[in-house]
Amino acid sequence: MLHSRLPSVNVEAPEPELLSISDAILALKGLVSRQLPLMIFVFLACVSLALLYVITAQRMYTSTASLIIDSRKISLMQQQQSAGSDAPIESAMIDSQVEIIKSDTIALSVIKDLRLVDEPEFTGDSGGLIGNVVGAVFSLISSPTPPSEYQQLRKALSRFAKNLTVKRVGLSYVIEISYRSNSADRAAQISNAVAEAYIVDSLEAKYNASRRAAVWLQDRMKELRVQASAAERGVADYKAKNNIVDAGGRLLSEQQLAEINSALTVARAQRAEAQARLERITTILKADDEDRNVILNDLATVADTMQNPVIVKLRQTYLDYAAKESDWSNRYGANHLAVINLRNQMREIRRSIKDELKRTAESFKSDLEIAKSREEASQKSLSDAINQSNDTSQAQIVLRDLESNAQSARALSDNFLQMYMVSVQQQSFPITEARVITPAAMSLSPSSPKTLLVLLGSLLVGGLFAAASGFVRDMMDRVFRTAPQVEAMLGVSCLAVVPRVLPDELPQSGWSKARTVAKLARISGWRHLRGKNEPEQQVVASIGSEYPAGAQLPSRQMNITDTMSGVVTRAPFSRFAEAMRAVKMAIDLSRDEATCKVIGITSSLPNEGKSTIAGAIAQASSMSGTRTLLVDCDIRNPSLTRRFSPDAQAGIVELVLGQAELKDLIWTDSQSALHFLPCVLASRSSNSADLLASAPMERLFKALRSHYDLIIVDMSPLAPVIDVRGTSRIVDHYTLVVEWAQTKIDIVKRSLDEAPGVQKKLMGVVLNKVDIGALGRYDSHRGDYYRNRYYHRYGYVD
Repeated sequence: MLHSRLPSVNVEAPEPELLSISDAILALKGLVSRQLPLMIFVFLACVSLALLYVITAQRMYTSTASLIIDSRKISLMQQQQSAGSDAPIESAMIDSQVEIIKSDTIALSVIKDLRLVDEPEFTGDSGGLIGNVVGAVFSLISSPTPPSEYQQLRKALSRFAKNLTVKRVGLSYVIEISYRSNSADRAAQISNAVAEAYIVDSLEAKYNASRRAAVWLQDRMKELRVQASAAERGVADYKAKNNIVDAGGRLLSEQQLAEINSALTVARAQRAEAQARLERITTILKADDEDRNVILNDLATVADTMQNPVIVKLRQTYLDYAAKESDWSNRYGANHLAVINLRNQMREIRRSIKDELKRTAESFKSDLEIAKSREEASQKSLSDAINQSNDTSQAQIVLRDLESNAQSARALSDNFLQMYMVSVQQQSFPITEARVITPAAMSLSPSSPKTLLVLLGSLLVGGLFAAASGFVRDMMDRVFRTAPQVEAMLGVSCLAVVPRVLPDELPQSGWSKARTVAKLARISGWRHLRGKNEPEQQVVASIGSEYPAGAQLPSRQMNITDTMSGVVTRAPFSRFAEAMRAVKMAIDLSRDEATCKVIGITSSLPNEGKSTIAGAIAQASSMSGTRTLLVDCDIRNPSLTRRFSPDAQAGIVELVLGQAELKDLIWTDSQSALHFLPCVLASRSSNSADLLASAPMERLFKALRSHYDLIIVDMSPLAPVIDVRGTSRIVDHYTLVVEWAQTKIDIVKRSLDEAPGVQKKLMGVVLNKVDIGALGRYDSHRGDYYRNRYYHRYGYVD
């Protein structure tokens, strides 16, 4: 886990905040600004390709003819259908007609009629810039041989099919035939020719089908006619043999059986009716004779009695007497002689009604006997008819089979005759379901290329591709580009953003030490400048107490002003020098004034500029009056030694091994009084890490701490070698140099994870070789800072 300088606090992690609209706009603006060159390039490339296509593409014209499949014409030739039967055509049939129009048969017919094989459009080069280039390349590879007639025909057929478009208009019966050609007149001519060829092909197909059907039907009719006649004769012979007679399409025995059955049903109904009447009137007569109202009341429920005039007259007379009897009883009393006589008359009338009912009952009994006799006769006749029908039932079964076969044979013969007549008529009537409703006309403008559509599409596609390429590149940009990104990814502070300085941008040498010191003194007011430094002789002599050395001032002088590290001296008001002072300030704030700090400068990969940064930091520190020692501990590749003291014969390795004395190893910069301890690579050593982690090396740095305010150590990179891991006991803090826009984030993280000692003491990161012009696309704040034109008032000269 990366080391963080912030104290750990046991608090719950805050919930992630949603990105506000302003933040989203700023993020989008940053992405566009970062990837703007790539996006512009992709956009212009798409637009350029579209323009190239529009300029070089061959102009093509399209003409369209429309025809309709009309099913109503079919009924004129089909007599078996009713005059009003306009059954809709199936969708599959329309689609089949589309495929027929696109078939090779129609295409070959048009090619032969219009002699398209002789035209270069169909048998020549494909045309256009691409086609011409391809043709030229093939002509260089192999010598062309003249194609045969068949090859030319197939080539013309292929191009014809490629430029022909046939489609159905929605769900209607209309079919559009379109053809593309480099000639507007030829496009219209071919579209009309295809429609006409389809109609002619339909006529020929129907004629041939009808002719073949008529020949086959004629032969088949003869066979069916003979079969029908033979079947009908078989039916007649069987009827005569089994005495089967039919009338009106039914057998005579079946008709008799039906009539007898109907008569029996009627007889049974009559018998039931007569019996019901007799039972009802018998019930009335058995009623109580003392109740004078029984007979009179029940007479109304018997319909036959109400139709007897005698009974009706007697009942009416009785009712009149009953009314008088009631009236007189009320007026004269119930025992009056007239009332008694009236009651006697009423009694005689009831007796007469009863006698008349008895006579009616005898009549009903006679009717019942007659109905029973009739029913018995009908039942006997039905039994006789059934017995007779059973005798011929087996013969009727065989007869039905014979009649069915005869009817089927006759119907089949009639159907074939009708189909034969229809096929003969169709041969003589040139009518098809298809007709042209809109002939193709010559187009006034080319259909392709669609210049406006292509350009608009290129703008849209170019914009989408540009946005996508910028987004993908930004997502895949796994390198360090901004200070906030460094701090977020590594958990440490970004000490400085160091601009990239090209060799031709370096200030000219010739600056004197006095001029530089004087200018720094005037601006900063520092007190510990070069004149106040502890004499070099005292420093070397004091260190010699442990590493014996003479007290004489060494004569080893070096001049690092002309190197990259010397920019701090040559151009103290440059951005580079300001960045080095920022790192030096961070080092000063992190150390105690009474102790010496050993700062290790390393990087993840070689060539990230760590040695230059180490030399520049040491130079800036020495220029401020701090007793500074620069040590080259990159034993595998001592680049500082090759740059500052190429003539050195021995260095820190020999000093630790006891093969040299310190007084013979210290080099001094003539401008800044910086002390430098080189490292001489006499031969490659595989135990450099052990040497850096050894006790003599620890004792050496312990002695150096007591006589220097600051020791800057240039170390090996972390990823390729493990030397830096052995220096954690001699180094107080590490500074990691990361090359801007080059070093992968994953490499830096892995390098630190594999060196926990370095990660624990990591003070900060220096973002090196920054392109200030491009920085604004990634970090608008810092980019604006460096590009602000008003900062020259504070002494900036670049």
